[in-house]
Amino acid sequence: MSKRFLLVAFSLILVLSLVACLPAKESSTKDAADHIEPEDTSTEEKLEDKLVIYSTHPEDMLEVIADGFTEKTGVEVDFINLKGELADRVRAEKDNPQADIMYGGASSLFITMSEDGIFESIEPTWFSALDDDFKDANGRWFGVMKTPVTLFYNSEALSKEEAPKSWADLADSKYKDKIVSRDYVSSSQRAAMVALLDYYSNKSSFEDGVNYLKKLDQNTKSYHGSGSLHFQDVGKSEAPISYGVLSAIIDNVNKNDMPLEVIDAEEGSVIITDAIAAIKNAPHPNAAKAFVEYAGSEEVQIKLANEFNRMPTLDSAVAKGPEWMQIPLKSMKVDWKNVAENELDWLNLWDTEIRDSGKDVE
Repeated sequence: MSKRFLLVAFSLILVLSLVACLPAKESSTKDAADHIEPEDTSTEEKLEDKLVIYSTHPEDMLEVIADGFTEKTGVEVDFINLKGELADRVRAEKDNPQADIMYGGASSLFITMSEDGIFESIEPTWFSALDDDFKDANGRWFGVMKTPVTLFYNSEALSKEEAPKSWADLADSKYKDKIVSRDYVSSSQRAAMVALLDYYSNKSSFEDGVNYLKKLDQNTKSYHGSGSLHFQDVGKSEAPISYGVLSAIIDNVNKNDMPLEVIDAEEGSVIITDAIAAIKNAPHPNAAKAFVEYAGSEEVQIKLANEFNRMPTLDSAVAKGPEWMQIPLKSMKVDWKNVAENELDWLNLWDTEIRDSGKDVE
């Protein structure tokens, strides 16, 4: 072997030996520099330990939902039932929110409050499964329950052929004094009136919509303050035709043996959407987002359908609800944004200039 080759080999061994003898700390520092861990952003979505809900729903139902959410997440839930004061309270606290969630109220109310910048935009996993009528396109509110207001009649007093087929039929003079309904205090009655005014206004003109409501009032025998007396009048054929909340109609059939038949009106039934929203700048924003996800989920909608008779907005949940929820009903085409913008004026018009308050029955 040549001396040149031996010298090169010896030099190579010496270099390798020196590298091997370098301090371990120096090597590990270089390795750390080559491998940078991604930034941990999980704290942004960490749930707070508390959630505050303003709601209009019954306390027994709220307790079931709150307990289920706490069990899943560990977040403690405080709910405050505000009934008619809900929207006013949330609006009053806009600049300094005390609650995280507004839970309950018609979509027309949520539409108006969304335009006022009160709600946060979010996108639950079930967002795309909701029909457009049950959500805000920008994710500011979501319908999690629906309440159909349908026509119905006493099948022992009227044959199917004699009964009305549409809302338009209620304006026919042949039904004079054969119709009863709820009074102005009833939320379902108010929703039906503004929906009908919007529907017939869009079909022709606002004047025609007002004239329709005037003819309906002329044919109405009485307006009831009591829901039970309202149904008793129909059940006893004091007036065989009415309209009301579908679940209440079914209850009176099943529990009170009333001979009532639901009508799938040609224009469709008025569908009141009950909504939920996360409040903007809320004290517990991540918990709020998680609660909306939970409350609108198929799991919870099915639970509320079977335990509290609340009709889901998710079709997949409706299919797993009670049998009466499977009754086929068309939905009336209502511009709820237009309703939201005009609701107070329209209700005042109906109550003071159209409706005969002399027909009120306490």
